[in-house]
This record gives sequence, C-alpha cells and structure tokens, in this order.
Amino acid sequence: MTQTAPAPVTVPAPDRFGGLRAVVVNTTLKRSPELSNTQGLLDRSIALLRANGVEVDTFRLVDHDVAPGVMPDMREEGWPADAWPTLWPRIAEADILIIGSPIWLGEQSSVTRRLIERLYAHSSETVESGLSPFHGKVAGVLVTGNEDGVKHVASSLVFSLQHLGCTIPPTADAGWIGPVGPGPSYLDDESDGPETDFTNQGTTFMTYNLLHLARLLKDAGGFPVGGNQPEAWSEGERFGFDAHPQPTQPQGEPTQTANPEHD
Repeated sequence: MTQTAPAPVTVPAPDRFGGLRAVVVNTTLKRSPELSNTQGLLDRSIALLRANGVEVDTFRLVDHDVAPGVMPDMREEGWPADAWPTLWPRIAEADILIIGSPIWLGEQSSVTRRLIERLYAHSSETVESGLSPFHGKVAGVLVTGNEDGVKHVASSLVFSLQHLGCTIPPTADAGWIGPVGPGPSYLDDESDGPETDFTNQGTTFMTYNLLHLARLLKDAGGFPVGGNQPEAWSEGERFGFDAHPQPTQPQGEPTQTANPEHD
C-alpha cells in the first residue's frame, strides 16, 4: 500500500474562510499509526480546509479510551476511565464537524456509533444563547469501504447529526467503494481510489458547502434564536404555539372527503 500525495490545491476565494475551526474525527477501527483508508479520504478534505485558512484538529477516536454510554463523563457512572471529557471540548469549539467512517457489513463502524452516542450525551445542554451547543455547527460525512453501504452509512449519520442540532448543507456527504465483493481498499495501489473523479468531486463539493455555510452562520453570530430555546419551553414559554387552534377550513366546503378512512 502506498499513499498518493495530494495534488496542489487551488482555492476559489483565498482568506474568505479565515477564522473558522474544523474538527475531523476518523472512526476507523485501526489505531495509529496503522494505515487507515478512511484517513486517506479525510486527508483530501483536510487539505482543502487548511488551504482555505481553516484551523483543523483531527484525531482517531479509537486511539482514546472512550467509554460507551450517553453521559458526558462515564466515570461518574462507574467506568474506571473515560477520555471523552478531554475530547468533547475539541468538538464543542469547532465550527465544522466532519466524521469519517469505514463500512463493515454494510454499516458504519462500531467506533462511529460510539462517537454518535457520546455526542448525544450533550444534546440536552445549552449555551449562552439558550440553544444547543450543536446549533451553529455544520457537519458532513465521508465514508470508505470495499463493499456496498456508502449512502446507507451517510444517511444514518447525517440524520443523527441534524437531530443533535448540527446544520447540514447541501451535498454533505461523499464516499468511495470498490467493486462489489472482496477487493482493494481506497489506498491500495490497484484501487485507483484517490483518482476516482466522482469521489473527488463529492469530497470537494462537500468541503466547500461546509465552508460556505459555516461562514454564513459565523458571520451571523451563530444560529438564529427565536422559538427554539429548550429552557424557555420547559419554563412554560410556547412561542405562539396553540395546542387547540380554531378550525381553518373555509365555510361552505365539505368537512370530510368521500372516503373518510383515507382523509
């Protein structure tokens, strides 16, 4: 296996994205320094981010002793060790979150799922704006494997990320797979993975869509506040929501269809 050096990057608008911070989490099963095909694809996006002046923090979750669970610090739940409290601030401070996952038996890796569960531990928290710490953070997904499952893995992860509160831009995922059945992986010499135009286009477009949306949100001072603050809702504020609205059907129109079972 050899790694192809990334080609020189030509950026469309130098300095436009200065001041943005990204965190890229590789959820490979392979500990450093073992070669990771997922990292090979992530490196293409990382190169674009850095060429555009973005500060990038990246790590493999498997290199850290992260306990399973859905609480911010699982040591408080009886686990002897948990590295998550040292990793979470690195994610919380970022404007952009990119998750890279391999495919195993058509699914995201177990490490990927652990990451999502630990992110979920912070879903009920709020920041100064009264919103979730994920509001104002944009997210995307890169997937690699030598079996089917790119869109399945991406759809699961994108749903989880938006449910947590991240903002998802258009075309927020990309991936690479080899031929169906056993075969070469992304960085194998015979795979032509780094030369695959479809993957390269998807990775590039995803990266720039994340950059553009992160810039818009950052310049706007974060995600807009109004009608979406959990603590205010818990205190009784309903932001104009009416649980028993008056009927809006105009007078004179039928109140039911010919087949009410399918109305």
